[in-house]
Amino acid sequence: MPDDNFEKPQPTPTMTAGDVVYLTTAASVQFLRPIVVRVIRELPERHTYHGWVWIEGYQLNAAGDAVARRELYVRRAGVRMQALPAKRRRRPVRVG
Repeated sequence: MPDDNFEKPQPTPTMTAGDVVYLTTAASVQFLRPIVVRVIRELPERHTYHGWVWIEGYQLNAAGDAVARRELYVRRAGVRMQALPAKRRRRPVRVG
């Protein structure tokens, strides 16, 4: 007899280029200090344990600028999708 109280885990979508994700210890113990990453791509050719994935991306600072390119091993269920940080408008610069 099936248990109606059992909640099936929801599949997490594949991360695609341009997605911005927030990584905490839920994604991996290496993120004791959470980081924000703009995904370049998933690396499916690297075989991993079920539920884990390699991603390639740019670590973003508070302004949303890329500060480092990284390859990260994360637990897919711990990855939190996030909106792209709002860019501050820069003042025009006179040249000459």
